[in-house]
This record gives sequence, C-alpha cells and structure tokens, in this order.
Amino acid sequence: MRCPFCGHAETQVVETRMAEDGDFIRRRRQCADCEKRFTTYERPDVTFPAVVKKDGRRIEYDRAKLLGSMNLALRKRPVSTEQIDAAVERMEEKLLNLGLREIPSSRIGELVMRELKKLDKVAYVRFASVYRSFEDVDEFKTVVDEIRR
Repeated sequence: MRCPFCGHAETQVVETRMAEDGDFIRRRRQCADCEKRFTTYERPDVTFPAVVKKDGRRIEYDRAKLLGSMNLALRKRPVSTEQIDAAVERMEEKLLNLGLREIPSSRIGELVMRELKKLDKVAYVRFASVYRSFEDVDEFKTVVDEIRR
C-alpha cells in the first residue's frame, strides 16, 4: 500500500479491526519513510447494479456520489462520520440484496431519504426539498408536517 502523503511503497499495518457488522476490515497503517499514519478499509469486491437515471442513461453505481449527497444534507448537523458510513453500508447492503442488474435512481433516492429520516430530521427535509423539487411552500410544509407525526 502506497503512503498517501509521500508515495513511499512500504507501509506497516499498526492495527486491524473488524467492523461491528463484520462487512469490512479497518486497518491503521504507518509509512516506513515519513512515519505518518493513515486508515484503509478492506471490503469484498462486489458488483452493484447500474443506476438508471430519469432520462434513461445508465451509469455505474458510485459510493462517493451517495456519500457526497448524504454529507451535503448533513452539513453542520450533529451526526458522526461513523453514523453516515453505517447508513451508506445499510443502503449498499439493500442494493446488493435486491439482486438486480439495474436500479432506478429514484429508488436510491428513496433509500437515502429513509436513512436520513432516521439520522436527522433537518437533513431529511433538506434532501427532500431538493430531491422532490419543491415548487412552493405547501410542499415543504407537507414534508415538515409528515416528520412531526
């Protein structure tokens, strides 16, 4: 594993931990040259379904894009990185368990909304307002009223 700081090819594993759910291994590594530490994650290599966009285009599933959407909605909210990672893991597990070769982007959006609703109500409303393209205040009010119930 190359050091992300100096590019040196030799790094040493300092600590190895299994994730709580056992789906991946977290390793702390130290560079033999600059001695800086960094974290790597080891997961099984699996194939996710292709994402079918609203316009019919098919794109590869992108974990970074899903994580970016979650982080944007949760910006400046009291939710830890571990909670966000766990939510993404749950969504990916659901995607894999569906066993589909293709999945509509709208279904992924609904998974994100379900996870955000559990994590943080404000983030849920933020995401819903963009995802559902609210046209007026009444649509916004409907979502807020839904959360209050």
